[in-house]
Amino acid sequence: MIDSPRNRKKQPDVVRQALLDCATKLALEHGLSAVSLQAVATAAGVTKGGLFHHFPNKQALIEAVFDGMMENLDREIDEELEKDEGGHGTFTRAYVRTLFADRAQNNSPWSAQTMTVLADPYSKSLWHRWMNDRLIKHAATDTGTRLEIVRLAADGAWLAHVLRPDDHAGSDDASLLQELIELTDR
Repeated sequence: MIDSPRNRKKQPDVVRQALLDCATKLALEHGLSAVSLQAVATAAGVTKGGLFHHFPNKQALIEAVFDGMMENLDREIDEELEKDEGGHGTFTRAYVRTLFADRAQNNSPWSAQTMTVLADPYSKSLWHRWMNDRLIKHAATDTGTRLEIVRLAADGAWLAHVLRPDDHAGSDDASLLQELIELTDR
């Protein structure tokens, strides 16, 4: 939360980031339906008018949250790409490792974002565009049916993780991850 609107200097970047952080936190803790403009403004300590200065409507706010999450996903995947030995399946291995690393975090922002992608056509189109762009970028190493199957299996494992009840132990992530990684080498 930032200082009261009357007592702070004009720091539009700080205010914008606070709004994004609060919207992300609300979505993560209570689902996308909890992300109302008033709730975000209140949580960030700004007026609703202040929020409208940065985001003209809820859709613009949600899109900015989504863009920030995609930037984080890109960063995490790029970190995994740097660790990879390269060659066939490089992007797929980085993608799978990133999804499984996030599975280990029960409060991952991807849990809320997954539900947004499933429910919101615009978010779904952004996701598909992101994946398509990555696959074009890595076409030299990551084309083929087997690698697509591995990515789809990782997506399915992620979705099962997001949808499982809190008291469910889940699968042996280490073994599942190892099997998927081994499939990228064949």
